[in-house]
Amino acid sequence: VQLVESGGGLVQAGGSLRLSCAASGFTFDDYAIAWFRQAPGKEREGVSCISHNDGSTFTEDSVKGRFTISSDNADNTVYLQMNSLKPEDTAVYYCAVVRGNYYGLGYIWAWPLGYDMDYWGKGTLVTVSS
Repeated sequence: VQLVESGGGLVQAGGSLRLSCAASGFTFDDYAIAWFRQAPGKEREGVSCISHNDGSTFTEDSVKGRFTISSDNADNTVYLQMNSLKPEDTAVYYCAVVRGNYYGLGYIWAWPLGYDMDYWGKGTLVTVSS
């Protein structure tokens, strides 16, 4: 399994970026893909995730309304559209996949996947200047 993130870079506060996570080598049908981030000196945190089972999504409150996760199953790519970026969004952004059946993520009130993901990408750096 390979996950390759792209789309990071330097952007001014208020700007936008679109991250991509290209997934390959899957041999399982039930899974969810998530975006995590880790800012300097801080622990890794979940940002948003999407279920391959039903397309439902979950987004953390800290970015809800600004970040949108989506997927293109034909290309096996998951995107994270990030708008109205803030300096506190500066971090390395990782995508990860976990096997399992995930339904109705949008009805769950806390991060639904845990942090014990099966596979991780190497990350892409997002820097937001003030």
